[in-house]
Amino acid sequence: MCGIVGYVGPRPSQAILLAGLARLEYRGYDSAGIAVIDGDGDLGMRKRAGKLGVLRDDLEATALADGTTGIGHTRWATHGGPTDDNAHPHLADDDRLAVIHNGIIENFSELKSELVAAGCTFHSETDTEVAAVLLGRAYRDAEGDLTEAFRRVVGRLEGAFTLLAMHEDHPGLVVGARRNSPLVIGLGKDENFLGSDVAAFVEHTRSALAIGQDQIVAITPQAVTVTDFAGQAVDVEPFEVTWDASAADKGGWSSFMAKEIAEEPEAVRNTLLGRIHDAGVVIGELEPLDDAFTRISRVIVVACGTAAYAGAVGKYAIEQWARVPVDVELAHEFRYRDPVIGPDTLVVSISQSGETMDTLMAVKYARERGARTVSICNTQGATIPRESDAIVYTHAGPEVAVASTKAFVAQITALYLFAMHVGRVRGELDAAASAGLVAELEAVPEKISTIIEREQTRIEQLAHWMTDTRSVLFLGRHVGYPIAMEGALKLKELAYIHAEGFAAGELKHGPIALIEPGQPVIVIVPSPRESALLHAKVVSNIEEIRARGARVIAIAEEGDAAVLPKADEVLRIPLAGPLFEPLLAVVPLHIFAMALSTSKGLDVDQPRNLAKSVTVE
Repeated sequence: MCGIVGYVGPRPSQAILLAGLARLEYRGYDSAGIAVIDGDGDLGMRKRAGKLGVLRDDLEATALADGTTGIGHTRWATHGGPTDDNAHPHLADDDRLAVIHNGIIENFSELKSELVAAGCTFHSETDTEVAAVLLGRAYRDAEGDLTEAFRRVVGRLEGAFTLLAMHEDHPGLVVGARRNSPLVIGLGKDENFLGSDVAAFVEHTRSALAIGQDQIVAITPQAVTVTDFAGQAVDVEPFEVTWDASAADKGGWSSFMAKEIAEEPEAVRNTLLGRIHDAGVVIGELEPLDDAFTRISRVIVVACGTAAYAGAVGKYAIEQWARVPVDVELAHEFRYRDPVIGPDTLVVSISQSGETMDTLMAVKYARERGARTVSICNTQGATIPRESDAIVYTHAGPEVAVASTKAFVAQITALYLFAMHVGRVRGELDAAASAGLVAELEAVPEKISTIIEREQTRIEQLAHWMTDTRSVLFLGRHVGYPIAMEGALKLKELAYIHAEGFAAGELKHGPIALIEPGQPVIVIVPSPRESALLHAKVVSNIEEIRARGARVIAIAEEGDAAVLPKADEVLRIPLAGPLFEPLLAVVPLHIFAMALSTSKGLDVDQPRNLAKSVTVE
């Protein structure tokens, strides 16, 4: 989950590395470091525990000689705590070789024991230093061929890794290798870049290449060479980044999350573009699988965290519109229970980054057992789309805040489009039904904008009043249940308080024991117009918890008079069909979590212990 960046070219590298790391800090912010080869051919390195600002201050206080070749790293700690010694880069070969790493080397302990027995010494607790020492020894054995040294080392490493390295002997060269961890190349004029994400270099170029599994890349200012681990040349398809650097900047907003919540309408709107036609929803990327869609007997959605809650919402739409049963599974549990899947199973993976390791391994497992796979992803050139039979890209744009907001609503939108496409192909959705659903979906962006404009100030005031709250419960039914879980997750991530989402019907089966006087409970209330039975049951739940002293905050549609006397606070959402309410009801929950975190003086964009892209299992 670390962020890595590499540069070779004519310009001073430090500024490029630090700017790239700033855009990658969402991937980890326990420590940061850079290494450069200066104009005299000497390798210099500086690294510090803490956020990137600590490193910047250190470099301003004591300058590091600059050069035109460099690598940089921002860390989310795995092996070893966030200390200066454990920060990257790590040095080897008499401090002439610098190495940075994203991932986990699972057999590092055995390798380290072997190296210690051979007389090697270590200065950190990390698995990365083991790789650096191995690479230094292989470099000497390979007579100074850094690419060949990589080839000799990677075969010994187990687990997930992206490694970048440079050596004093080769100014103007950075070499990288990847397995189960992301790496992309930025193509410039007389300069080239490497990064965990295109955000690392989009300020300088929007032309990119994605490195495949088990491949090695060497960049110089004039050339990019990609080979597999066996040394065979590999052709890599270029792609154009569809957003520019300004999309990853705050642009005057108080936080990236504030900006990204404001962009939720646009995220939905952009995900719809080009996919709605006279015949209904047609997703060109899915058409090669249309025949397979007619034969599937089951869909399994695999995802983690927020993406899993999006999948749980999508389940209702896929079952209703495509008439095929759907299971939603946590990706990190899926492959370890030997699930029953085969050619009639469609596995749909959801990942904002496209690099979520648990989800990636679930996709690989599904393909090995003959299932067809579709991925829903927000990141071009990512690994999961390349491992899948088809891809539905969301077009939410870069999401920098660690806790997902606009990507979540874009994922639900993509799942709804997927459900409509498959429903049409399977003959379950006729033109009239499709037209009605499309009209509902196209109206969502404006309705989200209405919620933000009308309710944000009130929600922020409510959060300010609740700054000392230590626990919040969330209740929902039907599609409101996964939204309740999403609301609870956001509060845990951002405000560091206990929060839990329940299916409202479960309340009387145990959770009601948690209700005590003053306990805040946020309830997602179904529409009384189209879900009258569920609405009555949820209102009954509100009465049950109010009778026990709870403080109820209801999220209800405009005109719902029945809920007014039952709740302490009512946040209104515009009218929508039952399956479209989640896209609206979640918006107040995102705003509330952000506002409560801000009221508590916490870092809303970089919550403790978390990173944006979980690239380790």
